[in-house]
Order: sequence, then structure tokens, then C-alpha cells
Amino acid sequence: MTRHLGSGSLVIATHNAGKLKEISALLEPHGLKCLSAGSLGLPEPAETGTTFVENALIKARAAAEASGIVSLADDSGLSVAALDGRPGVYTADWAERQWFEGKPGRDWYMAMGKVEGMLAEQGPDVSRAAWFSCVLAIAWPDGESAVYEGRIDGSLTWPPRGKLGFGYDPVFIPVGKDQTFAELDPAEKHAMSHRADAFAKLVAEQFGR
Repeated sequence: MTRHLGSGSLVIATHNAGKLKEISALLEPHGLKCLSAGSLGLPEPAETGTTFVENALIKARAAAEASGIVSLADDSGLSVAALDGRPGVYTADWAERQWFEGKPGRDWYMAMGKVEGMLAEQGPDVSRAAWFSCVLAIAWPDGESAVYEGRIDGSLTWPPRGKLGFGYDPVFIPVGKDQTFAELDPAEKHAMSHRADAFAKLVAEQFGR
């Protein structure tokens, strides 16, 4: 039997303000007060896993151990069929500037450009199929954990469109839509995203009783 969350505080193991806002909105109806690892001054652990599940658990467990509070982490990313599933777990790494690319930090336009450049090398008929994956991991301070996985399929477009999302959202068009994630109203995106899929599974198990 899976352990269940109670009411109270939950640490969201992220330093990303956009991700915190999105996750907090999804959990708000369930009476949880979300705190970010960044606001608590918790260090970011090295994401040494080779899968989304491994990295989500690394982050959730590190936050739970450091804070003594039940913690939730997500690991998510974009996978491109024609690139053998890359960037995948290295989605954020592709946005990290190298020493010759300017000041340290993440440049998502550059990351989107890398993906587009690699597709262009394969010619005009290359498949543009892609999907976003999300794994949510809950970790309790005593070491117990639970994992939930979500996914949404779509295709890539170029150039980027929209200003409402973050990360690779401006180049991703979900199946059944003609707008990118960055063009869709946030409420509509949140209702259908890979994170929403994972959260639906989390909510069904954690709060469906």
C-alpha cells in the first residue's frame, strides 16, 4: 500500500520559479503549502541518474533529508524521435552555455536552436515527432518514496512561437493543437501537459481515497 501525503508543508525540490508556480497551482486544491528548495537555501544535488526516475528521486530525497519535510521533485524533459530520444534527461544541459557562448547560465533559445540544427542536418523530410516526459517523485524524510510518470506527444516547429511558457515550450506543438505550449493559455497547457498527466496519477493515488 502506498503511503499518503497529509496536509501541511511540502518542499518542491526546485530552484526554478516557473516550475514552482506550475506545481503549486496543481497542488493548491489539496491543502498543501508548497515551499521551494531555493527559498529554504537547500543545495541542488548533482543529477547523476541516467533516467528521469533516477534524477527525480535524487532531488526529492536530497530535499527531504536536508529539510526534514516531505519533498516532491520532478524531472522532465524533451525527447525527439529523430534524435534517438535526445536530449531526454539532458534537456537542461543542452541549454547551459559553454565558456565560449557567453556568461554562465541557461539559454533556452540556444538549446532550441541546437535541436533544430540537428534535425536540419537530416534533411527536409526528417520526422519532427517529439514528446515531453515528466516523472514526479515524493520522498519522506525516513526514506520512503513514490513515483508517478507522465507524457505528452507532439511535434516540433521552427522558429519558436509564443511567450507564455518556458524551456522548449515555444517549439512544441501538442497533438491535436496548432499552437505551441508557449502560445496556449497556461490553464489549458496545465490541463494537458506531461506534468498534468503525472499529477493526475499522483492525485488519484494520494488524494483519491
